[in-house]
Amino acid sequence: MQLPDGAVREVPAGTTPLAIAEAISPRLAAAVVVARVRPLRVPEPVAGRDAATEAGVTEAAMYGAAEAGAERLVDLGEPLGEDVALALLKETDPDALRVLRHSAAHVMATALTELYPEIKLGHGPATDAGFFYDVYREQPLREEDLRLIEGRMAEVVARNEPFVRVWEPRAEALRDYEGQGDFMKVHFIERFTSPGDEISLYRNGGFTDFCRGPHVPATGRVRAFRLLSLAGAYWLGDERNPQLQRIYGTAFFNQKQMDEHFARLEEIARRDHRVLGRQLDLFSIQEVAGAGLIFWHPKGAAIRKTMEDWMRDECTRRGYELVYTPHVAKVDLWQISGHEGYYAQNMFTPMELDDADYRMKPMNCPFHILIYKHSPKSYRDLPVRYAELGNVYRYERSGTMHGLLRVRGFTQDDAHIFCTPAQIEDEVVGCIEFAQTVLQTFGFGDFQVELSTWDPKDRAAWAGSDEDWLRATAALERALVRKGIAYKTIPGEAAFYGPKIDIKLVDVLGRLWQLSTVQFDFNLPARFGLEYVGEDGERHQPVMVHRALFGSVERFFGVLLEQYAGAFPLWLAPVQVGLVPISERHLPYAEAVKAQLQEAGFRVQLDSRNEKMNAKIRELTLQKVPYILVMGDKEAAAGAVSVRTRGKGDGGSMATGNFIDRAKTLSETYSTEL
Repeated sequence: MQLPDGAVREVPAGTTPLAIAEAISPRLAAAVVVARVRPLRVPEPVAGRDAATEAGVTEAAMYGAAEAGAERLVDLGEPLGEDVALALLKETDPDALRVLRHSAAHVMATALTELYPEIKLGHGPATDAGFFYDVYREQPLREEDLRLIEGRMAEVVARNEPFVRVWEPRAEALRDYEGQGDFMKVHFIERFTSPGDEISLYRNGGFTDFCRGPHVPATGRVRAFRLLSLAGAYWLGDERNPQLQRIYGTAFFNQKQMDEHFARLEEIARRDHRVLGRQLDLFSIQEVAGAGLIFWHPKGAAIRKTMEDWMRDECTRRGYELVYTPHVAKVDLWQISGHEGYYAQNMFTPMELDDADYRMKPMNCPFHILIYKHSPKSYRDLPVRYAELGNVYRYERSGTMHGLLRVRGFTQDDAHIFCTPAQIEDEVVGCIEFAQTVLQTFGFGDFQVELSTWDPKDRAAWAGSDEDWLRATAALERALVRKGIAYKTIPGEAAFYGPKIDIKLVDVLGRLWQLSTVQFDFNLPARFGLEYVGEDGERHQPVMVHRALFGSVERFFGVLLEQYAGAFPLWLAPVQVGLVPISERHLPYAEAVKAQLQEAGFRVQLDSRNEKMNAKIRELTLQKVPYILVMGDKEAAAGAVSVRTRGKGDGGSMATGNFIDRAKTLSETYSTEL
C-alpha cells in the first residue's frame, strides 16, 4: 500500500482504510471521511460485473460498477484486497464533500420512508451544488412538507447510524423491490446489473437502498443541511409514465460552510447581470423581436463602445488590420468551409432567395479567408492579421439561453492570423499575451487555461490527418510552455478543424467563465486552397490561427457587469460624472463645469430638475455613478466642486481643474480604483 508522500506500508489483505488511518494517528482517523484508491496493478476483469464508467451524476455512476483499474472512492470500512495507492480524504477535499452530499441524500430518503412509508424512491445522487432524490407518492408532497422532512432528517443524524455496505444476490433484491412495488429500483437493478450478479446495498438503521456508495462513516457526519425546493418530472421523461417529484437539498460539513454558501448565493443574485441590466437601463431582450437578441440601450451602448474602441486600438497597435464582412453568405461558402457538414446544427436555417440559399454567418473565419485569397501573398507579407468585431448568429435552443451569457446573435471580437509554419508558435504566444492584457485591463487578475484536443477514437468528428492534429497540438503546447502557463488537457473538446487553448477567467466570486480562445486551424487553408509564395519561389499553404479575446462582446459585458455589480471602473462607467446644482441659480455654473468635463472627454449627466439636492444625489448613487459633483454658492465663487466618490462618500471641495486632472489619470490608466 502506497501513501501520497510515496511511503509504502505492508498491511495484511483485508485491512481497511480506517485501520490504516488509526495506525498513523488517532486524530487522522477521527478527521478522515472517505478514501481514494488506485490499484497499482490493473486487475483482470471480473466476470459478470457491469463496468459502467463513472460520469457526473448519471445513473451509471450511482448503480454501475467501477471500471477495472480506475481510481475510485471507497468507504473507510472497505477491506483492501490488492496493492493500491491510498489517499485518506478529510473534509477539505472536494470529493469528500460530494460523498457527504450523497450520504445526505440517504439521510433524506430515510426520513421520507419513516414519514411516508408508501413513498417509492428513484435516483438520489450528489451534485455540484448539493443533492436530490426522485420520489413517487400518490399524494404529492408540498413545499411546506420540506420543513417536516428536515426535522426528521435531524433525528436520523442524531441517531448517528453507521452506513453499512451489504451484498445481496440480484434475484433476491429484485424480488424484494418488486414485492414493495418499487418500480424505479427494479428498473435500475435490471439496467445496471447482470443476471448472477451480487448487488451493492447500503443500510443505515432500518433503511436500505440500492447504491454503489461510498458514504461517510455514519449519519452523524451530516451536520449541516437544508432542503431547497420541489420540482416535477415524468418517470424516464415520458408523459405516459407516473409523475415524479424531485426534492433538492444541499449539505456541508458544518454550519459555517453552509452559511457562507447561502451568503454567496445571495451575492450572486445581487450581481445577476439580467437584474442589473434592468436597474441601470443598460440592455433588454424584446419578446416581440425574439429570444436571444440583445437591444443595447444608450448607457449600455456607451460601455460597449468603450470596450470596442479599446479593442480596436489595441489590435491596431499589435499589427492587426481591421476588416468588415457581410452578415450572410451562400450555402456554397459554408459547404467549402465544412460548417455545413460539421456545424449545421448550430446555424440558422437557410434562407431561400432568388439566386441561391443563404445562411446567417455563425463565425467570421470564411469571410476573412476570402479577403486573404483576394490578392496574391508572398512570405514577406506574412503574418497577415485580420481583426473584426463582427455580428454572428448561432442557433440556441429556447431553454438554453441566459441573458447576455448565451444568445442567438452576438458580436465576436474575431481575428484570424495567416502565417508560415515557422511563425505559428510566436503568433500563438502573441495571442496568449494579448489575452492576458485583456483580462488585466478589465480587472480580472486570475485565470485558468485548458488545451482542448481531439479524440482519435471518434475520427469522423475531426477534419484533417492524424499528423496535422499531432503537429498542431504540439505547437500550442510549446507556446504555453514558453509562457510558463500551467494548463489542463481536455481530450475531445477541440473545434472540428483544430486544437485550441481556452482561457477561463476567475471572477470576484471565484466563478470560471469561458471567454478567450486561441485555435489552430490546418483545415480551412486546405479547403480554400490558400497559398503564399515562399523564399524558394514555390507556392506553399499557410497555417491559420483563430482567436477571440472577449469571446463575444455580449458575454464579456455580462461577466463584467456581474464582476463589478454594476459599479464599473471610471473608464468604463456609462455616466462617469454626475452634476448636482444645489438650486436653480447654480445651474449656469453647473453648465460651465459640464462643458469643461465634456471637453476633457468625460461622459457627464447634469441633473437640472427642480428637485431637492439629496434626492438628486440619491438617484445618481443608485445608478452607481463614480463621481457626483455638488455645486453651490461657495463652489461657484471658488471655481471648485464638492466631490462625492462612489463607496467613499463626501470628499470635500476641490478645484475643478484638479478634479479633472485626477480623474483623467485614473481613466487613462484603466484604474479600477476611485
